[in-house]
Amino acid sequence: MGLSPDDLAPDLHVPAQGILFDNDGVLVDSLPAVESAWSRWAHAHDLEPGQALAIVHGRRAVDTVAALLPEDRRAAGVELIDALEIEDAGLVAAMGGVPALLAMLPPGSWAVVTSGTRALATARLQAAGLPVPEVFVTADDVVAGKPDPAGYLAAAAGLGLPPARALVVEDSPSGIQAGQAAGCPVLGIGEEALDSGAEVVVRDLAGARWAGYGLLLPAATVLRGPGRH
Repeated sequence: MGLSPDDLAPDLHVPAQGILFDNDGVLVDSLPAVESAWSRWAHAHDLEPGQALAIVHGRRAVDTVAALLPEDRRAAGVELIDALEIEDAGLVAAMGGVPALLAMLPPGSWAVVTSGTRALATARLQAAGLPVPEVFVTADDVVAGKPDPAGYLAAAAGLGLPPARALVVEDSPSGIQAGQAAGCPVLGIGEEALDSGAEVVVRDLAGARWAGYGLLLPAATVLRGPGRH
């Protein structure tokens, strides 16, 4: 069997001094848990699950609930989805390449910025067997969720980096917008990120390596980048 051009192509270098990871869809595969919890939540509120699942990705639960329920039912709605998502955290697994990549990163060089609550994000990281970073910005820590840049600005500051030196790794268009609004370079993950303004998009983090001055990404995983449009 011959080698393909991708097998011969060099790794793509994305410069950075630190990395700001989204959680769901980047570090952990939470899609089965999200679909389970939000479907049960929707049925409890006489809604079609698709109504919630169409808007939940990359948003804080409180924002999704506010879009679907009248004001007098929102507090109870948030309390229920928080409980259901914690119950389903065990359905979460690490995304491909993530455990190996995190093991390469020096302490204090990476952070998580998530639309989930601290309790939920912690439960999902632990269920996936991943460490909880020192700098950990959650829905509990910001007034406005993504695409507002507040979370990424806080995380970059927490690592002691200017935003331009902190690489955001995101899968959702709203998260990518948040990273760009913060002034960070952004690496998109997955095909959904192709519908965003991310200049570099990879299929996943399988084979990604930390080089001390940024990420090295296998050419075979690149969906958009230099020479791949």
